[in-house]
Amino acid sequence: GQETWNKLSSLPGVQDTFMTYTVYDDVLTVSLVQEACSLLGISADAFLKLFGEHFFNFCKQAGYDTMLRTLGGNLVEFIGNLDALHSYLALSYQEMNAPSFRVEMTEDGRMLLHYYSDRKGLYHIVPGIMEAVAREFFDSKVSMEVLNQSEESERTGKKEHVVFLVKQTKQTSKTKDQDNPCRTGDGEALYSRLRDRSVSLAGKRSGWDLIRAVVLSQKGCPQSAFTPCYPDKLWMEEKVFCDAFPFHIVFDEDLKVKQTGVNIQKFVPGLKARGATLDKYFIIIHPQVTLTIESIRKFINSQFVLKSYRDTHTLKLRGQMLWMESLGCMLYLCSPKLRNLQELQDVGLHLADLAQHDVTRDLVLLNQQRLAEMELTNQLERKKEELRILSQHLEAEKEKTETLLYAMLPRHIANQLKDGKSVEAGEFEVCTILFSDVVTFTNICAACEPIHIVHMLNSMYSRFDRLTNIHDIYKVETIGDAYMVVGGVPVPTETHAHRVANFALGMRIAAREVTNPVTGKPIQIRVGLHTGPVLAGVVGQKMPRYCLFGDTVNTASRMESHGVPDHIHLSSSTYSELKDAGFNIEERGQIEVKGKGQMTTYFLFGNLLLSEDSIMGREAGGSSLYREELCGQTSDKESNLKAEAEQRHTSSGGVIAPDNTGLDAITPFAWDITPPYDTNESSYEQPARNFNSKLCVLL
Repeated sequence: GQETWNKLSSLPGVQDTFMTYTVYDDVLTVSLVQEACSLLGISADAFLKLFGEHFFNFCKQAGYDTMLRTLGGNLVEFIGNLDALHSYLALSYQEMNAPSFRVEMTEDGRMLLHYYSDRKGLYHIVPGIMEAVAREFFDSKVSMEVLNQSEESERTGKKEHVVFLVKQTKQTSKTKDQDNPCRTGDGEALYSRLRDRSVSLAGKRSGWDLIRAVVLSQKGCPQSAFTPCYPDKLWMEEKVFCDAFPFHIVFDEDLKVKQTGVNIQKFVPGLKARGATLDKYFIIIHPQVTLTIESIRKFINSQFVLKSYRDTHTLKLRGQMLWMESLGCMLYLCSPKLRNLQELQDVGLHLADLAQHDVTRDLVLLNQQRLAEMELTNQLERKKEELRILSQHLEAEKEKTETLLYAMLPRHIANQLKDGKSVEAGEFEVCTILFSDVVTFTNICAACEPIHIVHMLNSMYSRFDRLTNIHDIYKVETIGDAYMVVGGVPVPTETHAHRVANFALGMRIAAREVTNPVTGKPIQIRVGLHTGPVLAGVVGQKMPRYCLFGDTVNTASRMESHGVPDHIHLSSSTYSELKDAGFNIEERGQIEVKGKGQMTTYFLFGNLLLSEDSIMGREAGGSSLYREELCGQTSDKESNLKAEAEQRHTSSGGVIAPDNTGLDAITPFAWDITPPYDTNESSYEQPARNFNSKLCVLL
C-alpha cells in the first residue's frame, strides 16, 4: 500500500523514485526487499512470492494480458514460450536480463521446472508468478517445491539454477465433467449404442465414421485428435528451399554444416567450405548452453540466438532448432535478430534480404515506431520527474520564505498580505509590554571592538528569543541593546501579564549567562513592564512592519528607563494583573516619571509557584505553563477547565499549583522597527525593600 511505501521510502538510503526505462542494479532490489521485510515483519521468501503474484497482476494491467493468454493452451506450453516472449520484449528493452525456463517431464510423470537466472536470490518470485498464472489462465491450483539438484551438464553460464517440482490440480474438473456428457458414463453409453447401431445397419466403417463425427461434434465435446498428412517425398527443389529460407543452417551431430541459406553464405562465406563446423563461426547467446547437439536437444523447445564471430557487421540469428532423426541432422530455421532500422543498416542488410514471408520485416518497422514512442515516453517521464524534484525544491524554498516572513510579521497578518489584502489596524483593550536594555551599554561599546558587541548581543538575544517561544509572547523589535516584547498581541490572551512577567524573570536569569566583554563578568539588564491598551497595525509597503502605538508603549519605556540594574520594574497596572497570582512583588513607592509625574511602581523578584527550570523551559516534557481561552475559540472542554480552575482557586484559598493541561503555545514572531520611546540611562534609583511581599495565584 501507499502508506507502507511512504514509510519504506522515508528510510535512510532507500530510493523513493524509479524510472520505467532505467536499469537498476539488483543490489538496490535486495536492499529494498530487506528493508520491506524488516518493516512488515515477514520473511524474504514470503515477500518475494507475494511480489511474484503482484508482478503478474501488474503485467496484466499494463496491457500484456492478451499477450500472456496466447502463450499456450496449458501451463507447460505457457512456460515453454516464456523465453520467446522475453526475446520479443528484449527488442524494446535491450538491457533486460530475463531468466530462462525449461520444463522437464520425468518418466514417473512428474513435472520439473528449471529456472536459470543471472540474478541471484530472486527465485522465490517464480512460485508466486506460476501460481497466479495457473489460477487466472488455466483454472487450476499449483504448488511448487524447490528440489536440491546438482549442477547440470549443460552449464548454461547462469549464476543460479533452481529446479522446482510442480504439482498441478484442476480446480473445477468435477464441474466440467458433470456439464460435459462426453466425459461421463452416460456419454460413453450413448457412444457405444450409436456405434453398435451403425455397424448393424450399415455393416461398413463409413457409417460409423459419420456417426462418430456427429457424436463428437456435440456442444462441449472435444474434437477428434488431428492427424497430419505428410507427402511421400518433398516437392521442393533444393535451390528454391535455400532461396525461400535464406537464413537457415543444417548441421549434423558433429556440428558439421551440411546446408545453408543463400544470405547466410553471403555474410559468413566460410560456411561454404567443405568440413566447416558451426562452432567455428557462431556462438550461442541464448540459451546459454554449450554448443553441442546434446545441449541443443535438451533445450529444443527454446528459441536459440546465435552470434557470428565476424569482427565487423556482427550478425545475430534468432530461430528454432528442429531435429531430423532419419538424417541425424539439426535444422536451424532462423532470421536476423534486429531491433530497428539502424541495426539493419549496421549489419549491412536491407529489407530485401529478408524473405517476403519473414515477419522480421514487419517487426523491424513496427519496433522502430515503438522505440520512438518509448523514447518519447521516457523523455516525458524524465521531465515529469524533474518537475517533481523542482516542485519539492520550490516547496522547501517556500517553507523557508514563509518561516522568514512569519518571523517578521504575525502569521495571520502575513497570510493576508500574501493574498494581496489590506490589513487594518486593530485595537487591543489590554496587553502587557516589556522593554529591556543593557546597563552601561554605551560604555561597553566605547571600550570594545564592534565584533565583540555583536557576539554579546547575539548571545543574549538568542536566549531571549528562545524564551519568547516558551512563554508564547510576541517579539516586537530589537534595536541596539533594546528588546521589546508584548503579551496579548496579536493574539489576545487572559494571561498576557503572567507570560510577560515570567519572560522577564527568564531574561534576568539568561542575562547572567552572557559575559560583559569589558569586565568579563555577567552583564546586567534593566526591565520595565506596563499594562494597558494599544493600537497595532502594519506600517509601510516596501518593508512592512507590525508596530504598536499608544501611551502604553511610552509608559512601558519609562518603566525600563527609570528602573535599576538587574531589576524588573512594574507599573501599578501590571501589578494589578499580577497580584494574587503567585509572584513575589515588592512595592518601590512613589517616583517621578518623566512625562507622567508621580507614579507608584513595584519590583518583581520571582514566581513562588514555578521553578527556575520551568521558567527557562528546561523541564522534560515541555508542558504548558498557562491555561485560558483564546479569543474566538470556546469549547465545552475549555469551559470545564476554566470552571475547574475557579473552583480550585476558591477551595485552596487563592493558591493553586500550575496545571499542565492547556492549549499549545503559538509560535511568536519577530521584527525590528524604530522605537517609539526614549531611553534614559542616568535615571537609576535604588528600590525600597522595607515592605512585605505579596503571594498571588497564577491561572
